[in-house]
Amino acid sequence: MQIPATLLTFGRMEDTYRTIESTSTGDFRDRGSKFLAYAYPIGSETDCPPFLEALRKEHPKARHYCYAYRIGMGGLNFRANDDGEPSGTAGRPILGQIDRFGLTNVFVVVVRYFGGTLLGASGLINAYRSAAEAALSPAVKVDKLVEKHFRLEFGYALMSDVMQAVKKLHLSIVEQQFGDSGEVVIGIRKSQVQPTLVQLIAQIGNLHQEEAEKLPEIEGLKIVALD
Repeated sequence: MQIPATLLTFGRMEDTYRTIESTSTGDFRDRGSKFLAYAYPIGSETDCPPFLEALRKEHPKARHYCYAYRIGMGGLNFRANDDGEPSGTAGRPILGQIDRFGLTNVFVVVVRYFGGTLLGASGLINAYRSAAEAALSPAVKVDKLVEKHFRLEFGYALMSDVMQAVKKLHLSIVEQQFGDSGEVVIGIRKSQVQPTLVQLIAQIGNLHQEEAEKLPEIEGLKIVALD
């Protein structure tokens, strides 16, 4: 099978990122005010509103629900929200803690119960920073791979060869369904797309790698890039 040229450009790209494994919480208190922090692993910004709404329902008497997130490999997708606190005293300190731990794909919300005493700008910055740190510090950090997804479409005559090749190459299976033919969606590490596709073709076709690189197609197999 001929590999599209656009799939050969990933080899030098960074394809790992650090995030948190699961939800983590922490808190900070200062002069009667309570700051309850919640850190969530997320895939995109659309994951954030449900978490925020759930916290508003869980803490209906809280005064502020300040938050920050950073998403993506380059870290360029981010937001910091002060939710009524003086500008720069809540969202930015929260975001700063996400960055201090070198994380992305993380959403942190700090819920504040006002204790009756004004803390001033420096007090607020310290409180939101400390609460975010309290949630992120104990969180289990994990390095995750960025994968490209491909759909393998094949006839049943190739099913055993396809599944054995996927298993031997330790590729993740995202979806699979079997009707009149077989379809399996696999994930390939972004920086290893080209060599892995060649190895996959070689395994399925029982070919040498040099043959797999030049083979225009394998009868009964179609590989479709999904993203």
